[in-house]
Amino acid sequence: MPDSRQSKTAALAEEGTLNSAPDKVRDPKFRGSDFFDPHDIVQVKYEMLRRVLVDKLSVTEAADEYGVSRPTYYQAKANFDTAGIAGLVPEKTGPRGPRKIDEAILAFLQARLAPGEPLRARELAKLVHDELDIDLHPRTIERALKKSTGK
Repeated sequence: MPDSRQSKTAALAEEGTLNSAPDKVRDPKFRGSDFFDPHDIVQVKYEMLRRVLVDKLSVTEAADEYGVSRPTYYQAKANFDTAGIAGLVPEKTGPRGPRKIDEAILAFLQARLAPGEPLRARELAKLVHDELDIDLHPRTIERALKKSTGK
């Protein structure tokens, strides 16, 4: 039988909600509990906010107890006030869109597509390299053209 703690930790990591510093959470209820999990950053932030609002813990004490900075507390509170519990889920990191394919390169690619012919991303990558001196992976070209045509 798989270890449920490892499974949950892997799921949290995959979703981007794994607390990078669970050992800094000092609230006793997060130690040895089946419910409270110091690895779950959403749960940690929610409980931190609850402790200030309901238990009247000071922001400084709560931030210290949950292993975060005061600015992190205030950001979590603002996010929670705006979007509820979903606001406590960290935003995805990394690029938000294509970094190498701008409108000019996309137009260059589209002009070289033959109607009714299959997409030849490797040939297009070579053309972009030869004519524009830009290296693009064929899969990047496929995704950009698929997104632009909606197919």
